[in-house]
Amino acid sequence: MIRLLSFTTLYPNQAAPNHGVFVENRLRHLVAGGEACSTVLAPVPFHTRVPGEEMRQGLRVLHPRFPMVPGLGLWTSPMGLFWSARRTLERMFADGFDFDVLDAHYLHPEGIVAVRLGQLLGKPVVLTARGSDVSLLPRYPGPRHAILRAMREADALIAVSAGLKDAMVELGADAAKITVLRNGVDLDLFHPPETRAPHPPTLLSVGLLIPRKGHDRIIAALPELPGFHLRILGEGPERGRLEAQVRALGVGDRVAMPGAVPHAALAAQYGAADALVLASSREGWANVLLEAMACGTPVLASPAWGCREAVQAPEAGRLLTDFSLGAIVAGVRALFAALPDRAATRRYAEGFGWAETTAGQLAVFRRVLGGPC
Repeated sequence: MIRLLSFTTLYPNQAAPNHGVFVENRLRHLVAGGEACSTVLAPVPFHTRVPGEEMRQGLRVLHPRFPMVPGLGLWTSPMGLFWSARRTLERMFADGFDFDVLDAHYLHPEGIVAVRLGQLLGKPVVLTARGSDVSLLPRYPGPRHAILRAMREADALIAVSAGLKDAMVELGADAAKITVLRNGVDLDLFHPPETRAPHPPTLLSVGLLIPRKGHDRIIAALPELPGFHLRILGEGPERGRLEAQVRALGVGDRVAMPGAVPHAALAAQYGAADALVLASSREGWANVLLEAMACGTPVLASPAWGCREAVQAPEAGRLLTDFSLGAIVAGVRALFAALPDRAATRRYAEGFGWAETTAGQLAVFRRVLGGPC
């Protein structure tokens, strides 16, 4: 049994049940196989109102507090996170806790801190890169230097898409250390509905209400798509701006923004839509694509890294040529001119279960522990 300490600030908790749910999903499928177990160290900022410890999906999750200075998080978070995690681990070791591999998710600040903790404790460290930690944060000199050092000093690296691996290598990572392990989809949770009520053509957009998710691009396309309705699921700081855009364009009767939806309730939302539109400017691997497909709903996806790898057949949907208004309008029209059979879309998604990813993780962990892969 491989004992993991999974370390990340991207993990669900009582106050934010959808936060980092993709990390929890990968981990719960890994431990379900019985060859690995994990304790999760998921620090939260001091002001976060969550218990210090909770059980989620059968996993022990600890939430130590760490200081984060508003506006200076890129530079102050690694230091505060390190001291918070170190104090917590000292108490855990005093109580008899131990682990074999430090399994960290996101390169900054978690990866930086994980490498330092691993060196301090004499434990191997595996870092998983997920998207903006490679595409965005390295644009800043300080974080870029720290990320490069973490990638050099980690025992192994995981990328959630081949495009992400290529970008890591361009930054200076050793390609031989990187294993590509895509996210999977829970085919039991996400499945087609038994029946679908008649409705106008309906587009669905799912994700945080932040600029890079591109919800505004889809709203802007609606005047050119008469008769189409749009449902946006998510919450975030862009809500007011998006609502104002809807009013300004006069499409309020065709746009619904009900807020965030629990992860377990998303299947019904996917199943009710005719197509999912993902207009994100950056994505390491967009889980919403496979979730929608598993519910029989085809996708119109941005040309970002992982999207190109998830949408590789007509039954999956189509890729946008770019992020322009014209590309979105043309993409929607082309998709709806020949919507794939929903059963075929589901069959395509069935090729993306978790078994392959779980086996790949176990192989990486065994390799850094010096055992057979």
